[in-house]
Amino acid sequence: MSDERRVKKLNTKKKFIADGVFNAELNCFLTKVLGQEGYAGIEVRATSVSTEIRVRVAKYDNLMEENSRRVREIKSLIEKRYNFNEDDNKVDLTIRPMDDDRDRDLCAAANVEHLKNALLQGKPVRMAVNGVMNAVMRKRAIGCQVMVSGKVRGQRARAQKYTSGYLISTGQPKKEFLDCAVRHVMMR
Repeated sequence: MSDERRVKKLNTKKKFIADGVFNAELNCFLTKVLGQEGYAGIEVRATSVSTEIRVRVAKYDNLMEENSRRVREIKSLIEKRYNFNEDDNKVDLTIRPMDDDRDRDLCAAANVEHLKNALLQGKPVRMAVNGVMNAVMRKRAIGCQVMVSGKVRGQRARAQKYTSGYLISTGQPKKEFLDCAVRHVMMR
């Protein structure tokens, strides 16, 4: 009996909260690490033997041809942070491409990373935003909205909202059908 490890049963509410915190922390970490590759989200499936983490990336080919070592490093960091080990509960990290080109072009996370890179390279805000919005609307999206706020030019902060097409703005359909992403850019 001393060799067996006892698994402590968690309260259902606490388990849902712990799962949500795990997903939020993992999402934040992967957003920072895989932002340049167009990180588009995770899917976590936990079983009694292992935890499978599926990461969707827009630029899958670039990541896998150059950085297979980087994927192993990310897996190692996740194992250390959340106390996964090979004996009790191992973690399987798989990187997957977006399903098709349409999903890749309509993914908010990938588009906002593209916008972030354009702004960091010094492209004017309106030109960068219009480039992203036109690319999204060409793929037959119903609508697109981009908000840029902060000290874009000069000392004074302001918020700019660019819209194209039709957008659902309230209620449950907004939660179900809209894809949104936020990135912070440190301008000069």
